[in-house]
Amino acid sequence: MAPTPADRTISPTSRRSFLAAGLTGGAVLGLGGLLAACGSSSTTPDAAAPAGGSSPDQKSVKQGGDDYATVIEQMKAFGTDAAPGVYPRTVKHALGETVVPAKPVRVVVLDTGELDNVVALGIQPVGVVYTDGSKAMPSYLKDKVGSPANVGTINSLNLEAIAALKPDLILGSQLRAQDQYASLSKIAPTVFSIRPGYPWKENFLLNASPFGLQAEAEALLAAYRAAATAVGARLGDKKPTVSPLRFMPGKTRLYAGLSFIGTILADIPIPQPKIEQVKELAVEISPEQIDKADADWIFYGVYGTPSSTNQDAVLGGALWKTLGAVKSGQARPVPDETWFLGLGVLAADAVLADLKGYVAPGA
Repeated sequence: MAPTPADRTISPTSRRSFLAAGLTGGAVLGLGGLLAACGSSSTTPDAAAPAGGSSPDQKSVKQGGDDYATVIEQMKAFGTDAAPGVYPRTVKHALGETVVPAKPVRVVVLDTGELDNVVALGIQPVGVVYTDGSKAMPSYLKDKVGSPANVGTINSLNLEAIAALKPDLILGSQLRAQDQYASLSKIAPTVFSIRPGYPWKENFLLNASPFGLQAEAEALLAAYRAAATAVGARLGDKKPTVSPLRFMPGKTRLYAGLSFIGTILADIPIPQPKIEQVKELAVEISPEQIDKADADWIFYGVYGTPSSTNQDAVLGGALWKTLGAVKSGQARPVPDETWFLGLGVLAADAVLADLKGYVAPGA
């Protein structure tokens, strides 16, 4: 399909006019209150946009779990058929087609998954956003990411800061920033996935396509799958159940099948408790229901600071101490930045390493 006006490469003159007209004064635009914490905007998983690259109402990207297969299937058509090193190239994505005139070297990423993806490909972005829970670079990427500029948070992009970096590519998602897509496309060629989270492998391949690095991304995914299979083989037929628990401001979640961590457990495979075997991002429970988190192993993370959540109250409570995993010493804290926020292959590798060390030592 033909690129829309917003997708076409914008001339330097047009970009200067846009900045003069619309970005003077440090405009900071919000993303409509989307959650930054979990690879999704709600406790329910997000549905696919209609096929064909159209721009639906953002609410249609956030419907029931039965759309998992639709999202994955639609993303199979994303990317480019241009050979490595051939430019200009056209990249098909969630909001249409974008022409990338030359190999990008100044990249801005708008979410944790995109950050993980470009760093995995050996690219140091010039601009990044942070989550509301942490304004620091994820520690597992610090030695690889360089010194990118802060261009806001996932929920509040600073378009002036993005434009000032003179990027030649912007990577994000329809779920996070659909409302800002037209403005971002006036700054630089912009490529959007449908959503972060469970389609993280498809998102990686899409993010690799503007650079012509799909083969490299495939190789990294193949290595991840082999490592997951090795953990599963070490566990044998009697695999323990694992419950991913997360403390967040105002809520406590058990992460389910349509989550980043859920896909990793499925790839091994390691079963989750029945309550988590649903086509949802997560199941929310109250502190009084913490017994529903019980499994052979409980791995818990905290979004932001523990004091902003009910973590200390739950872990110090009488009910927590009755759980089988707690009694056996198999309830362990894990890094939120990889288990729940990483959303990319480097984070997935780190999660596998944690699981290997805990539940399958010697794998």
